[in-house]
Amino acid sequence: MNKLSMDEAVKTIRSLPPLPEIVTDLLSSMGKENIDIDTLAEKLTRDQALVATTLRLANSSFYGMSHRVSSIREAFAILGLKSMRTLITAASVTNGFIGGQSLADEIEKNWRHSIAVAVCAKALARQLNQDQELAFTVGLLHDIGRLVLAIYFPEQHQAVLAHRTTHDCTAFQAEQAVLGIDHAMLGQALVEYWKLPPDIQLAIGNHHTPDQSKQNALISLVHVADAIVHALDLALDEEELVPLISTAAWNKLGIGRETVLLVFKETEQQFEEMCRILIV
Repeated sequence: MNKLSMDEAVKTIRSLPPLPEIVTDLLSSMGKENIDIDTLAEKLTRDQALVATTLRLANSSFYGMSHRVSSIREAFAILGLKSMRTLITAASVTNGFIGGQSLADEIEKNWRHSIAVAVCAKALARQLNQDQELAFTVGLLHDIGRLVLAIYFPEQHQAVLAHRTTHDCTAFQAEQAVLGIDHAMLGQALVEYWKLPPDIQLAIGNHHTPDQSKQNALISLVHVADAIVHALDLALDEEELVPLISTAAWNKLGIGRETVLLVFKETEQQFEEMCRILIV
């Protein structure tokens, strides 16, 4: 009764609204030059909820603006396309998945965790000279499959939570035991439907199993950021356990104790502000 087939899950996922056109345009612009910023800005202004969340993000201490940004065009001019792509994607997913939901306790915990992993992944990427904006985006979306499960399959989700409590295991382990599939698979199916770039799809699908992938640096980074955030307990979830960190993934990043402490500090400093912006 509690089993959930991928066919059933994918059918539900494909019935969800697609990402707004502006987000699709931004994501498809990765690696391209000569992007028409005016056209992107004009499209964005058609969605005032998206504009409001994007400007709140742009004016957060996360981006350290010297003065308040009051328009989307100004934000593009100051922050650049790469940062704006991240902000608009984050705002869109927030408004689409969280906006209008009665934030049940479990859903809010999941979202707080995802925001924390986004902040942590970006901090790690900065220390490792990797793509910070990509790291933030994947961190934010890495557990989107848990939100799919909680919102669209509540009966199966409750069975997973009950199994997690009874067997003192991680949610990922409980999903595999109860459902036969897991939130990483659901998340990968969703972002594939959204036509996000392949490296984002792979990082979301493999963030719990980096050893089964080709040791992609982005997968390793999100895997480690996820474990760090569980250790910091920023989601305030008493039931959640800290997952084991893959030795291969840790070694691939090559981070030491000093770097980890810096990432801890930065994540804790920026997390609450990001929650105030993205959970409204």
